[in-house]
Amino acid sequence: MKKALFITYFWPPSGKASLLQPLRIASYLKEFGIEPTVVTVEEDRFNLKDETLLSQIPESLKVEKTKAWEPFSLYRKALNKPADSKLVASETISSSNSSFAHRASIWIRMNLFVPDARIGWYFYAVSKCKELLSKGTYDYIITNGPPHSAHLIGRKISKLYNIPHITIFIDPWVDIAYYKGLKRNRLTVKLDNKFEKTVVENAKLNFFVTEELKKYYINKYPSLANTAEIMHWGYDVKEFDKITRHDKSSDSLTIVHSGNIFDYQNPIKLWEEISTQINSGIKIQIKFIGTVSPGIKNSIKDFKLDAYTKYLGFLPYREMLSEVVNADFLLVCATEKRHLPGKLFEYLHTGNPIIAFAEENPELERILSELNSGMVFTYDISPKPFFDNISNFKPKKELALKYDRKSLTQVFAKTILNKLP
Repeated sequence: MKKALFITYFWPPSGKASLLQPLRIASYLKEFGIEPTVVTVEEDRFNLKDETLLSQIPESLKVEKTKAWEPFSLYRKALNKPADSKLVASETISSSNSSFAHRASIWIRMNLFVPDARIGWYFYAVSKCKELLSKGTYDYIITNGPPHSAHLIGRKISKLYNIPHITIFIDPWVDIAYYKGLKRNRLTVKLDNKFEKTVVENAKLNFFVTEELKKYYINKYPSLANTAEIMHWGYDVKEFDKITRHDKSSDSLTIVHSGNIFDYQNPIKLWEEISTQINSGIKIQIKFIGTVSPGIKNSIKDFKLDAYTKYLGFLPYREMLSEVVNADFLLVCATEKRHLPGKLFEYLHTGNPIIAFAEENPELERILSELNSGMVFTYDISPKPFFDNISNFKPKKELALKYDRKSLTQVFAKTILNKLP
């Protein structure tokens, strides 16, 4: 049995959706020949908590937690927010807030915290890894990011102890989507690029969650052609065993978006079309699960859709799944071609039609076409054809099973053991 240090910032009881992948990988790895010890933080002070996820950590899984310094208390003070107030991801970088304090906080985050706001975890995590390595041996260092600070931690330990480093990239590093339109000075970008380069070129294997993200990194760093692999975000089939599909109690159609949605993901043409559909007599209700940016809320008001919209906020994972399963159709707003929203894979398993928006995303188009699950529109195109053809979608949900996280973890472990025996 091989052993690995598995470094991930997000871990239960954090309610951050991106912890689901590392949680499942760490939970299944031992079954496929690699025993992980998780290194994570004592508390994620930014995201809401989902205490129900604690019960999904296997009792046999070793988890080591460390302290971490985070700048969010300073952010709250700068914006005159109470010390215990919850922060909203889609508001912290929203362009709709033009106050000096807000703009200054964004500049500080973009230029002084490199590679990200979790860099204050670096020394605590490195120290914990050293402590663990003083007590035993490990064959691999596996890191999951964002936050990409985790990859820097992995590289440090890899270099110190000559242990192979394996990265998992959920999002790009230097030009992640939410940096769009935000100012970063050239020195910061240069330093960030240096950090990225040293990590990916030191790593023995780099896993990316989309084909386009893999292509992007190989194009940027040609040496990665021999180390780059794919592991899609995926979903957990077994979670759907606990979800009930209810009989419809009304003739209203419900569209659900799950996950944070930002100003730069605003599908204005959709709100326009929904308004038209409602005015023609069709009943439609919009539900948002997660945080919604001010810009999108303003668009909802502009099209007079307030009365037809529910902001459910953060929901525990299984409550979120219940809403998704019982929707009539589901909304995906991709940011760019390297990005597949994580909820896409859970959406696919429901068998509900999907309406997606993206500037250019061949992988998203291919997946929806392959499973006959929906249509993709650019943000400037009317989605009327989706509404005209919604009854024609007969999703092949059985094809989504290849994205089950247990199966993906098996391939992940097999790749590691074959390439780094």
